[in-house]
Amino acid sequence: MDTSVVSASGVTTKDHGVDVPLPGGQSSYFNFYWLRDNCPTSFDTQTRERTFDIFHLSREPQPASVRLAGEALEIIWMEDGHTSRYPLDWLSQYGEGKRRQDRADLPRRAWYADHYPDIARFPQPKLKEDRREVVKWIEALLVEGVAILTDMPDSDAALTETVRLIGHVRPTFFGEYFDVKTHINPTNLAYTAKALELHTDTPAEETAPGVQFLHCRANSVEGGMSLFLDGVAVANDFRKEHPEDFRLLSETLIPYYCEHDAYDMRSRQRVIELDEHGEVSGVTISQHMADVFDLPQTFLDLYYPAFCRFGRMLQSDKYVMRFRLNAAECIVFDNHRIVHGRSAYSATSGERHLRGCYADRGEMRSAYRALTTEGRFK
Repeated sequence: MDTSVVSASGVTTKDHGVDVPLPGGQSSYFNFYWLRDNCPTSFDTQTRERTFDIFHLSREPQPASVRLAGEALEIIWMEDGHTSRYPLDWLSQYGEGKRRQDRADLPRRAWYADHYPDIARFPQPKLKEDRREVVKWIEALLVEGVAILTDMPDSDAALTETVRLIGHVRPTFFGEYFDVKTHINPTNLAYTAKALELHTDTPAEETAPGVQFLHCRANSVEGGMSLFLDGVAVANDFRKEHPEDFRLLSETLIPYYCEHDAYDMRSRQRVIELDEHGEVSGVTISQHMADVFDLPQTFLDLYYPAFCRFGRMLQSDKYVMRFRLNAAECIVFDNHRIVHGRSAYSATSGERHLRGCYADRGEMRSAYRALTTEGRFK
């Protein structure tokens, strides 16, 4: 039975919600639970955390009165007489049931092998002085997945200070920091002078770290060229050329591992990662950390050819950017998007030392929102 009531201001009250005329001429429906839960007074003004607990309501919230008051919807609630005011512009953001707008959800821009001259570059001292430059840096990481910082001081502290501009150092099972140079007893191929195949880091972790920092402290050796490519560019092309292979790699979890004397890490990951929009957000690939594929052998009849086609595509000259990372530079990149490696080098021809660490992508996006947005209801 329809019990709708239309007010003089055009608000239609229904059994479980209201139809509200919004700016622009459209009308949208809002549920009473949702409205009571999201009254502006439900949030602490200092912490911005929700203080109202809808679980404490004894029954479905119902209004004693509903009206438009200027540019706001005003409701007086029957249960406790509480008055809620909702700006119509704010309600417009939720009228169609779409995800809340996220300033950090920027469209990705794919790039190819010729991208090196166009990589976004930022002097590290300027980042420390000007938060507006930090915004531009984070935008580069969100859109292109990679940036180079210049004028880095030759110190351990410089890397830590730089990470803290967008978050905190995120430990892995290797520790908080790692030094990419030749080790007497290496626990990873990166700690040798051998070529390092294209890969993303630590896929054996349940959730691999999101942002990687590689601070070049010295690089005077022969060889050791850095190899970088955009996994989004490759996967997007792969989707067009081999749609069924793309489906297999974006849906199938495969095993990764990393074990040594003191650890035995294991996880399952998808080679191609999709975001909530169904767009390619990145890749997870590492031949030296891939475990034995414990999948049905008949399924592997389909999966392995697709996997190998994608792996060969990753190595194409169309995508791989080759360059030399110089002392006082720090390359920062999305570890879930940028595939990287290096060519072999002569360990006796000079010194090569990269100090690295990770940060969390969620913290980076948080920093971007905090720097570009003010207020809970804006």
